[in-house]
Amino acid sequence: MSDLKFQREAVKAFRFVDCSLDLATGVARLVYAFDDGPALTETVSFPGAPLALDGARAQAVQRAVRLLHLIAGVSYYKAAVPPQVVIEGDPIDPETAALLETVYRHGLGEFAYRNGLDLHGRIRFPCSESPPRLRERGRGQGEGDASQSIIASNPLTPSVASRDFERSPASEGAGAGAPALGLAAHALVAIGGGKDSLVSIEALRRAGVAQTVSWIGSSQLIAACAARTGLPTLNIGRAIAPELFELNRQGAYNGHIPVTAINSAILVVAALLRGVDQVVFSNERSASYGSMIPGTGEVNHQWSKGWAFESLFGAHVQRHVAADLHYYSLLRPFSELAVARQFARTDHYDAHFSSCNRNFHILGERPVNRWCGVCPKCHFVFLALAPFMPKPRLLNIFGRNLLDDVAQTAGFDALLEYQDHKPFECVGEGREARAAMATLGQRPEWREDALVARFNREIGPQLDADELQIGPLLQPEGEHRVPPALWNMLRANFAA
Repeated sequence: MSDLKFQREAVKAFRFVDCSLDLATGVARLVYAFDDGPALTETVSFPGAPLALDGARAQAVQRAVRLLHLIAGVSYYKAAVPPQVVIEGDPIDPETAALLETVYRHGLGEFAYRNGLDLHGRIRFPCSESPPRLRERGRGQGEGDASQSIIASNPLTPSVASRDFERSPASEGAGAGAPALGLAAHALVAIGGGKDSLVSIEALRRAGVAQTVSWIGSSQLIAACAARTGLPTLNIGRAIAPELFELNRQGAYNGHIPVTAINSAILVVAALLRGVDQVVFSNERSASYGSMIPGTGEVNHQWSKGWAFESLFGAHVQRHVAADLHYYSLLRPFSELAVARQFARTDHYDAHFSSCNRNFHILGERPVNRWCGVCPKCHFVFLALAPFMPKPRLLNIFGRNLLDDVAQTAGFDALLEYQDHKPFECVGEGREARAAMATLGQRPEWREDALVARFNREIGPQLDADELQIGPLLQPEGEHRVPPALWNMLRANFAA
């Protein structure tokens, strides 16, 4: 594509050309194009080929691959954000169109903000009839009402393999359209190399849930963490169409995409290929809250990790793909601080985990230093863990004391939402950061450190002391899709 001169404003249509899965090789092909331009082909490689599927499961896989095709298209659509979307082949139904419009609009929220674009009313997916509009909801609640706007009110019909899910919150209405496949009780658990997924993996282990630790891509850091669990693993390959990088060099729009939505759709396909009934992520309730930008409003960097996406996507999978395939985040009712406290209870992963996203930008070989120490993720994880583990242990993990470095002031101020907004990163809420800092300010081993002392001196006195209490933030609250029996064990374990 080196001779192509990409003019993003001149593009009229984004086309979903074709998708397929070769059972002999395990490779899915997702094909896209702009106008009448050349094909952009992404591949997703599922281990275990050759793959053998029965009739009902083969049809479910076909539905799941098409859903993946439609969701993964966001990586390419954003290059021009054209006014028209064309779906070749059979038309999609109104519910799927409504889901996709929500995922593209809100999943591209940060992208639109940084590129000065307004996506309201701009993204329309053609379907067999006019799609229902998703009802707006309040801050933190998500943009679609899954129970009234997309999903019918019929209860999920339980299967033998998934009977614990029959009264799961947000599952009402699922399963009315798609059949139950008799999937085995087993979880594909997404691992990202950070504390959150490791907390989920250990919680599922204690609960006796059979699981396979799963990730997408070639990160050696994630592979090392997965190996440390001692559990079965599943590594799925994904190759973006190389032409997209050339388009970026020629001036295509670029920016953040809802990658968790894409990974979720990939793992749904993987679960069906393996015949298992759960896809589990590890997103906390803080993911539902974005950055409040003056003059713009809320922009959520991690929208596809929030409850709005989880509730809509999980219910959609059960209604349109397989009634007994359950998608949920195990940590949804918990704050980042509650998860940090849980992680601190074991040092098994201290030398292996990292939440520093810079690793995943620069990784070739596994890095020697797993924490850059200057990005928002490093700042927040350090601050969140500090109240719950001995100071020497935390300093050993990070290699230095981030809270005793005045050069880090601006970064921590953003976490505190003090004279700045929450960073565009997967970090906790400002109230969590403020409560953690206030807690450290009361402890002799921390209160003399530069940034803690500054908080005590300049910031804390401006705040309501009642809102700086860490205890209330450690309590579970809010909606979730965790199966009831598992939720009871999880809640008891976190409270212990």
